[in-house]
Amino acid sequence: MPFFTDEAHAVHTADDVREAFRRASTAQLAWAALPVERRAAMVASFSRLLHAHRNEALDLIQAETGKNRASAMEEFADTVLHAQHVARTAPALLRERRHPGAFPVLTHTIERRVPKGVVGIITPWNYPLTVPVSDSLPALVAGNAVVLKPDSQTPRIAEFALALLREAGVPQDVMQIVHGPGAELGEVIVECSDFVMFTGSTRVGRILAEQCARRLIGFSAELGGKNPLLVLADADVPRAAAGAVQAAFSNSGQLCVSMERFYIHTDVWDEFVPEFVDRVKAMSLGAGTQWEADMGRLINERQLATVEAHVEDALAKGAILLAGGNARPDLGPCMFEPTVLADVDPAMTLYAEETFGPVVSLYRVDSDEEAVRAANASEYGLNASVWSRSRGPAIARQLHTGTVNVNEGYAAAWGSYGAPMGGMGASGMGRRHGDEGILKYTEAQTIASQRLVPMSGPPELSHRQWATLLDTAIHVLRILR
Repeated sequence: MPFFTDEAHAVHTADDVREAFRRASTAQLAWAALPVERRAAMVASFSRLLHAHRNEALDLIQAETGKNRASAMEEFADTVLHAQHVARTAPALLRERRHPGAFPVLTHTIERRVPKGVVGIITPWNYPLTVPVSDSLPALVAGNAVVLKPDSQTPRIAEFALALLREAGVPQDVMQIVHGPGAELGEVIVECSDFVMFTGSTRVGRILAEQCARRLIGFSAELGGKNPLLVLADADVPRAAAGAVQAAFSNSGQLCVSMERFYIHTDVWDEFVPEFVDRVKAMSLGAGTQWEADMGRLINERQLATVEAHVEDALAKGAILLAGGNARPDLGPCMFEPTVLADVDPAMTLYAEETFGPVVSLYRVDSDEEAVRAANASEYGLNASVWSRSRGPAIARQLHTGTVNVNEGYAAAWGSYGAPMGGMGASGMGRRHGDEGILKYTEAQTIASQRLVPMSGPPELSHRQWATLLDTAIHVLRILR
């Protein structure tokens, strides 16, 4: 069983971070020299260990975030399954590959994947197990060392995961955690990293991207979203209403791929809206580890204040409240009811700005084309949801988002680990999951070996003779290729 000390809550200085990177850089050489199968076996062992410690993981997630038990379980299951996916797919993905050479037989060309070195990873508080682990494991299995900075509000679950990784065999200096405010440690992490992976706000992502660009190091980020949900005229309305509740209010709406904007076709508006609102009103809020609560609390008072401000601003400017709208201190700190608004317009803050809480706005549309235009009218492009019996895939292809879920909110695309996940526009750059989720932590190196005849031609031939022979070879290669 992992053991925790006060060290898990220590605040590190910039010099501490530099020392962690120094140790990581030294340890990374031996780690990269291990066969990828051995590194993958440790990841698989971690997946088994985590699964065996389910209740401890759930308790820690809830204790640090206040999310309900069901949302904690979703996070736990995702982490276990993604770890197993990485362990299973990495060896084949990272093996050396042979490519056609410049000249058949004469040129032998291979591609190999070289780890970046030491990867700096900065993660948020809303998914304190899934995000640190799902970003760290691909970097580790690719042969990198990792220095992770979890959010200051969720240190213990990250330390819990680190303890299991070390139990699985990952050497101490290969995976390290540093704690402290991002505003103080972010710049030094960029200064020391060979690659940076960040999950958080678009504002901070832009700052880090600029810092990485100055150093010419790689950068990948999942950033903000104002995700649209489209209910088309041919939607299965009861199914859509039930799915929309999960899509909007899982983890109290503190999920970058959750839905905040609903575009509902006028033909189903009168059926969908009452059913959805009734389902929202029936949701239960609660604190603690019981399974019955449909939604837990917000992370802190600052997030509660943001949610309250967005709702109050909308109502003051004419929005209509259909459900919720109130803080619930009687149920516990930072509790806010799942909230549904209509008649939201561009003058209101929540129209275009990410709320990152349990608040959705409903908009009536007269056609699929209008729904698509409205959904795409945002600087963000992270995730979208389309509900339709027959037109979902066709409409999905018209949306400018990194992932689109048809007849689901977010889990179908997120849980398809073999496919890439990430944002367009202001929602990020690079991808996690899929091949890119592992390969981005490597550099591609090509090694071409020439034999018998040099590329410049044999010395006994003149330039003209070699040009004639080369021209004939070009003709043959054009046909063969």
